[in-house]
Amino acid sequence: MIDSILASVKKSLGVEEDFSGFDNDILVGINSAFMALTQLGVGPEEGFSVTGSEEEWSDFLTNSTNVEGAKIYTILKTRLVFDPPANSFVTTAINEQIKELEFRLIVQTEEPIEEEIPEEE
Repeated sequence: MIDSILASVKKSLGVEEDFSGFDNDILVGINSAFMALTQLGVGPEEGFSVTGSEEEWSDFLTNSTNVEGAKIYTILKTRLVFDPPANSFVTTAINEQIKELEFRLIVQTEEPIEEEIPEEE
């Protein structure tokens, strides 16, 4: 398993880990996805950004229940920025996956509502 955020996203995009020619373009997509995740309530409240291969997923999220969703969300959002599909049906499918992940991440991060149960007399 790859712990580096940049390396794992590059691998998912089909870019060799040791090739750095596209790093700046990929980092823009990653950081854009992290901005959206922060607004969804995922990750550090103050936000998070990746500057290279040193940052790891555990630096972004300590809650293991959201980490896999955040990974795929970041990969999909970065793909649309870095290497958008030529086929509009594929783009639509990716956007639908992103919407579902957003919904699930929001539900996962919300605090459970504790109802007050009236005392019986």
